[in-house]
Amino acid sequence: NNEKSVPQLLIRDLKFENSLAKLMFSPDQENHPSKAPVKYGELIVLGYNGSLPNGDRGRRKSRFALFKRPKANGVKPSTVHIACTPQAAKAISNKDQHSISYTLSRAQTVVVEYTHDSNTDMFQIGRSTESPIDFVVTDTVPGSQSNSDTQSVQSTISRFACRIICERNPPFTARIYAAGFDSSKNIFLGEKAAKWKTSDGQMDGLTTNGVLVMHPRNGFTEDSKPGVWREISVCGNVFSLRETRSAQQRGKMVENETNQLQDGSLIDLCGATLLWRTAEGLARTPTVKHLEALRQEINAARPQCPVGFNTLAFPSMKRKDVVDEKQPWVYLNCGHVHGYHNWGNKEERDGKDRECPMCRSVGPYVPLWLGCEAGFYVDAGPPTHAFSPCGHVCSEKTTAYWSQIPLPHGTHTFHAACPFCAHQLAGEQGYIRLIFQGPLD
Repeated sequence: NNEKSVPQLLIRDLKFENSLAKLMFSPDQENHPSKAPVKYGELIVLGYNGSLPNGDRGRRKSRFALFKRPKANGVKPSTVHIACTPQAAKAISNKDQHSISYTLSRAQTVVVEYTHDSNTDMFQIGRSTESPIDFVVTDTVPGSQSNSDTQSVQSTISRFACRIICERNPPFTARIYAAGFDSSKNIFLGEKAAKWKTSDGQMDGLTTNGVLVMHPRNGFTEDSKPGVWREISVCGNVFSLRETRSAQQRGKMVENETNQLQDGSLIDLCGATLLWRTAEGLARTPTVKHLEALRQEINAARPQCPVGFNTLAFPSMKRKDVVDEKQPWVYLNCGHVHGYHNWGNKEERDGKDRECPMCRSVGPYVPLWLGCEAGFYVDAGPPTHAFSPCGHVCSEKTTAYWSQIPLPHGTHTFHAACPFCAHQLAGEQGYIRLIFQGPLD
């Protein structure tokens, strides 16, 4: 039986417990266990397989680590002013004072002053490249290979989209709030923004396209299940979704849920979705080294093309965009893995659908790519399954998890997508089990 699934054979060889234990620790812990600064967690942008298409640069990258700051920069609400003229509001909002302005009408603005909080660190995320933004996020275009693909699109991500406040003391709780402070330390909710007075006399509001959050059930593990998408307000309260992203009417307040991020929480900024991983969660996640070991194990088993009998090999992690001559290809309807060949390319078809020489099933035929962003994996299992139609390969539990997650798309639709390239998933399950052929000798 040449059709044994090679990765299943590998599992028995992967009992290298000691070396695996070493690989499972993140690089930070390996190098300097005692001196490492406290890491609160990391934000990873969905749709990028380890780095941005043109490379990570400065504050614009595919993942961003939040470390404890040398000096606390958090803020908390203090005084509330009711200003009857815009001039009075301007006088209140001085450049050294964080404040949130709620414009109720041309005649009335409520300004909430924020004061320094020595117990928290604040991190801001948005499209703006101005200095208050710690992590610059641009719109994700599914499967785009260069940033030039993304520039022409009118962005729906807010310039100052959201802020995350982390407790400086254990357990280092992280909370998310809609909107970020601009260069003059102000958040300004104009007349059209949804805003209201709360029962205790405070003000609250929503941003134009909103900040949505989903906390998975059972954490971010192989037992994870999707949670419910909610909207987070400027003050960190939790609401059910509006009818569309920018509807004037807010959803219902969800009293028993909080804005506290947990391992695996998803944050949607309307144009990009971010995955939050806690430091503890990342310590349990496979590292790039572990994924590289799995790649080498598969290649060492010398899977073969059943047509050309040539040996197949996954290209190195660094060559993740260029199709290699030894690259494995798959028929997405059946999962049979081959090398690239012209068999079954019937001219009357549009060139996308091909007939598998092993089982005659007809469907798309695509190159396979390893999923290199370790933060998306829910377990350390071998790369036995591929997302359809993009061909990104990872563990079975990981494909099963992401195929169940409805990710926001546009202003009012949701669909499952590959975390490595953001392509909408297709087919019954959205993924397929790979059937490798072992060497004949």
